[in-house]
Formats: sequence, C-alpha cells, structure tokens
Amino acid sequence: MTSADHAHDLPLLDQIERYYDAAPRSAARAEDFGPLTLFVRRGETGWHYYARPTLGHDGPAATAEDVRRVLERQRELGAPEAFEWVAEQNPELRAAVEAAGLAVHEHPLLVLSPQDEPAPAPVLPDGVEVRVLGPDAPELAQAVAVPHVAFGSLGTAVGAAGAPELAQSVAALQAEGGVARIARRITDGITVLAAALSGDSALCAGQYIPVGPVAEVVGVGTLPVARRQGLGLAVTAALVAHARAHGARTVFLSAADEDVARIYRRAGFRPFATALIAEPAAPRA
Repeated sequence: MTSADHAHDLPLLDQIERYYDAAPRSAARAEDFGPLTLFVRRGETGWHYYARPTLGHDGPAATAEDVRRVLERQRELGAPEAFEWVAEQNPELRAAVEAAGLAVHEHPLLVLSPQDEPAPAPVLPDGVEVRVLGPDAPELAQAVAVPHVAFGSLGTAVGAAGAPELAQSVAALQAEGGVARIARRITDGITVLAAALSGDSALCAGQYIPVGPVAEVVGVGTLPVARRQGLGLAVTAALVAHARAHGARTVFLSAADEDVARIYRRAGFRPFATALIAEPAAPRA
C-alpha cells in the first residue's frame, strides 16, 4: 500500500487535517508552540500564513495563554494575527481563541469524495472558454489578479468593478512579484490555475493545491461585472476535472458563506464540516 493509498483510507476529517498541515509547508516554515503550530512564510514576499492545531498533538488542549504566545510571535513577525482550524476536529480551540480576544468566523467546508459525481459544467456564454494555464500563458497575470478584484467586492451580485480595477490589480501584483510567484508554483506542480477567458481577457479564475490524493480548490473569483454567468462554476468544474485526472481522489473547498456554499452544491459538492478563522475583532464604529 502506498502512502497515498493510506491517506485515502483515513476518515475524511483526518485526511483534511493532514492536508492542512502539509499544504503550507511548500512555502512556509513551521514554528512549534506545543498544541499549536505557526506557519511563517519564507522570505519577504508571498502569502502570510496562520497558526493552527498541531497535527497529532496528544497533550493538553490549547489554552488562551497558548494563543497569546502565538499572537505575540505573529506581532513580532509582522504577520497577520490569524488562526485557522476545523471546528469538528478541534472544537475546544474556539473558547481559547475567544478568551484571547479574537473573533471567530464560520465558513462551510464542502467536499467531492471519490464516490461523488461532479455536476456537468455549465454552458458558457458565447466567446468564453475555460482553460488551465501554464506558467508562461499571456493571460496569467490577469488570471492571478481577477480573484483579488473579486474579493474586494464580496457577494455574488453583479458589481461595478471591471477592466480598470483589473489593470490596477495586475500592476500591483507584478510590482510585488505575485504573478511570478504563482508562475513558479505552477512550474513546481504546487498550484494549478484555471481561468475563464474572453479573448485575451480573464473574467474568472481559481486554483487548486494538491497534496497527495487530496486537493483544495481555492481563490475562485469572478470579475464583478461578469458575475451571474456561471463562470465560477465553470472554473471550479475545470479544476475538479484536472485534479481528478492527475490523481486527486478527494477535492474540497471552503465557502465564504452559505450563499456561496449553495453555488458549490450545484457543482456537486456536499457540506461535511465547518472551517473556523479567528482574527482580531473589527473596531466598533
């Protein structure tokens, strides 16, 4: 039995827990805080990571004091004060992070297991195609930037942000090395990116990150002016098909809220757990 086969034989929550511990390690180092592990990005650029429960920890559960120790280290590093975990796997952590002064947000986790059939990809508007992009694709910069614009205008309603905002995002990402970083991850097989394209313009894009037989779909976002055309579903369907064709047996994702989760259920995903994200509470007006 291979290690991939063994991972697939684990219960779903254990598969996801192992995935969450492994995925950041391609671009981050791990600092040990007993019941908690802090992932710290390598270098001065790239994604900031978070703290989460230590995989396989069999000692006392994390306390508010443990959380405060991690928060102090995150402040020292200039990293976001953030914790992420699965509620059903570590239910006791919520009380500790709230006692340390953080606010907790809930996000549905949805999965396509090997026995689950994805829904057919939606029919695309005329002139639009979905493609998996290589590291040298001329559309890559826009495809990397589209979700940044999308997440600046949350929700699923059609919005005003379009080509001008996309151009600004492309320029900012190129200046700080974000596009080159994704290109390297694609080259290294750490990330796969798909985009819905109209000519040479990216309207929607997303990625998946594979770790053994498990893949997480992340960062699917549609340019606000192009919403309500099924583009997010089409990109998600392309990512799922590519992941399964390249060995992923379990594909999962987290949704921003229940409205977004309903869209992914239309793609064949089913809810199985709740992701919790803790961060400092927003100041009161």
